Amino acid sequence: MPAMHRIPLVLALVVSACGGEERAPWPTESPVGPVAAEPQRAGDPEAGYSALVNAGYVGCGVPYSAYSQVFSAAPEEMRLPGRDGVNAEMPYNMTAFDTASGVQVVSPNCLQCHAETLRGQLVIGLGNHTADYTEDVGDYAVLSGALVTDPREREEWQRWSDRMITISPWIITDTVGVNPADNLAAVLFAHRDRETLAWSWDEQIELPPPVVVPVDVPAWWNMQKKNAMFYLAAGRGDHARIMMTASTLCVESVDEARAVDSYFPDVEAYLMTLEPPDWPFEVDRERAERGRAVFEATCSRCHGSYGASEAYPNLVIGIDEIGTDDTLASGTSQFAGEFVSWFNESFFGELAYLAPAPGYVAPPLDGVWATAPYLHNGSVPTIAALLESSTRPRYWTWSGDTSDYDQEAVGWRFTALEKGQDSAATDEERIRIYDTTHLGYDNRGHTFGDGLSDEDRAAVIEYLKTL
Repeated sequence: MPAMHRIPLVLALVVSACGGEERAPWPTESPVGPVAAEPQRAGDPEAGYSALVNAGYVGCGVPYSAYSQVFSAAPEEMRLPGRDGVNAEMPYNMTAFDTASGVQVVSPNCLQCHAETLRGQLVIGLGNHTADYTEDVGDYAVLSGALVTDPREREEWQRWSDRMITISPWIITDTVGVNPADNLAAVLFAHRDRETLAWSWDEQIELPPPVVVPVDVPAWWNMQKKNAMFYLAAGRGDHARIMMTASTLCVESVDEARAVDSYFPDVEAYLMTLEPPDWPFEVDRERAERGRAVFEATCSRCHGSYGASEAYPNLVIGIDEIGTDDTLASGTSQFAGEFVSWFNESFFGELAYLAPAPGYVAPPLDGVWATAPYLHNGSVPTIAALLESSTRPRYWTWSGDTSDYDQEAVGWRFTALEKGQDSAATDEERIRIYDTTHLGYDNRGHTFGDGLSDEDRAAVIEYLKTL
């Protein structure tokens, strides 16, 4: 794999997460239970789409002169409408823009993490479940410098490369398909002054030893219903201000951050227009109707109801009740102590705040069929396995082809393995194995479907296809 292919992937982690007057301190922790709605700024969806795919909100990247030596124009099926200039020929997940110094650079946009192909079709808003963050990108960043000779471009390359080297130890996942964006935010906070946002080589907050907590990227269309962002309901207040934390990679001042923030309400407004894809296969309507009744009786308290009686409770379920892997909820990375305080006391905390809860939000299930794998860490490949915990594989792998879909089980067609990553013959084989014995990768919990009869469980699965 060419070195430059790895470099855009790491920049994408920054975008997965996307004042000055006296104010009362925000809370830094929230209880389990319902999450209340809070006011959001209005925006223009059309302008938001344009900003999403054309603007340089990351602030730095690989000089275009180097990028173009490795990559040619994207094929038509990888392009997006409504893009300007060079971006018209860029793949959907990459954006070229001019920095403040006038150098054209290329970086991933939000769609690197928040778009995915599904059965041959690109779906904007679907989490990327096939990205590879298993390698240290620091060396690749350094090697890319050999392609940059112009002095001004080299300054921009150096700024970007320095950040890559700094963050790389904290963003290496054990397996392909999971995302380390939560860790990345903490590293960037730790190297920025909370008042000025100025970058510092020295840690302003002491970082713990690198422990990468995997997350599965949630679907954007669920933001229409959610009152808080992230699995722990940590993202409260103004969602657009939280989304634009993509700028913490290379935006160097509060003034620059305000410029990015000025158009992120538009980006949020665009996200609010996204709808989930419809189930593309046949549905047994009689069985689905039976499943609806079982779902309403068994699942709706946490996940809400759909159709004519649609309602979503925005409910945080405590770890003791949900029972899923608690590594994220126990206070790692950005969702702990000083990292929460940094955000809440910085420019970002003027309108938004982090207040993680000791549990996980039960998500809306609109388009759930498309969002495999399941649980917050992507540890369960199908809904059938999610609803019958004894069938979940301890070690598993899948093809990585999003057309390799199991219509009956609803999720990826997978292969259960007898041994985990330690038994792999090659690195390529190892990173393709999901090993639930690793820290943060456990597939335990959410056993609410175990008490259903086989017939009721199958009916619920059929009903979920219709959402």
